[in-house]
Amino acid sequence: MNVAFDPDAPLPGPTDPWQSTSMPSRRSGPPYHMTEMIEAEPGLARRLLASLEDASGPAARLAGAVAKAAGAGQPIVVTGCGTSEHAALAGVEILRDALRAAGLPTATLRAEQAFELSLDPVASGLVIGVSHEGGTAATNAALEACRSAGARTSLITVTDRSPGATLADIVVTTHELDQSWCHVIGYLAPILAFAAVGAQISGAAVDPERARALIADGAAQSAAAEAIAARFADARQFLVIASGSDRPAGRELVLKVEEGTWLPSVYRDLETFLHGHLPAVDDSTALVLILTDRAGREMRWKRSLDLLRAAAALEVRTAAILAEPLDRLVPAELTSAGRILVPDAADLQPPVAALLGSAAPLQLLTERLARARGTNPDPIRRNDPRYRAAAEAAEH
Repeated sequence: MNVAFDPDAPLPGPTDPWQSTSMPSRRSGPPYHMTEMIEAEPGLARRLLASLEDASGPAARLAGAVAKAAGAGQPIVVTGCGTSEHAALAGVEILRDALRAAGLPTATLRAEQAFELSLDPVASGLVIGVSHEGGTAATNAALEACRSAGARTSLITVTDRSPGATLADIVVTTHELDQSWCHVIGYLAPILAFAAVGAQISGAAVDPERARALIADGAAQSAAAEAIAARFADARQFLVIASGSDRPAGRELVLKVEEGTWLPSVYRDLETFLHGHLPAVDDSTALVLILTDRAGREMRWKRSLDLLRAAAALEVRTAAILAEPLDRLVPAELTSAGRILVPDAADLQPPVAALLGSAAPLQLLTERLARARGTNPDPIRRNDPRYRAAAEAAEH
């Protein structure tokens, strides 16, 4: 029997001395560890944002380093692998918006995949790594290469005792450890950290209670997620389409679905998909549109209607994660598998509102799809000896 889980209690941190996590304990059915991590996200958001409000703390120091590099026209590179890479992409969206609000240039800000950055390091400016546990080899290699080349380094991670933290001049710690290997905390926590850094740059504060409420709303959409999952359970392929600040969320949903449900999945930018990928879809395709970004919304919404009409003509099973104001503007028949609505959160900066608002819905959709397909998302299939052997071969 599972021990009663308290979603409002802080999650355990990493061991001391640090070591990477073991495979999550096996559960025969829900609630999975992933289920509980989604339930824990509202409370974690409030705690983490409150811990990073200090004007002299690590988030403020990283904000100062970002602003200094931007003002000097030096590179600002954000990097990571897997879920952490998607959080890094989200961080670029948040930092770009914050720098613009502060009247600072953004031309030198970009994201790089960690392995590629380790092979072609930057020799000046600032590198910000994202790694949930702080032990990802490629991310640590990128930090080491860039630091040796002359760049200043920072890391957003769970603890300053991790291997990656020893390679960073500034460490922003998120404290609480994801208990599932199908990471949800590992995605949300660094986005919250970037939101705190962005607030220090722009002066547009992110209220911890406001963030908690927004994420709680998304985590409460279980009925909508279950309805979509039921329509998608026997699909042949899973497609995610997004635009603007929703693109990191789209990439993360693809990774979560592949890890947690084993359904072959792919991400496409909105216009890229419409440019030439329609021949590969049919009535066995499951498609999710993510459309929550306020910036450029009218054009994104109109082009998304073109996408949905084209998908309907091919009888694609279509669902959406939509900002609430778009509910009345997107005909129900164009999302035949259902939709999850996200509050617009107009009091938050557009990328912060979009990325925080969509995080729990995309994770909840994955978890309910895992249930519908009869998979356990927690071990990302490494409880199967063949897949464990494959993982060990890849990590050799």
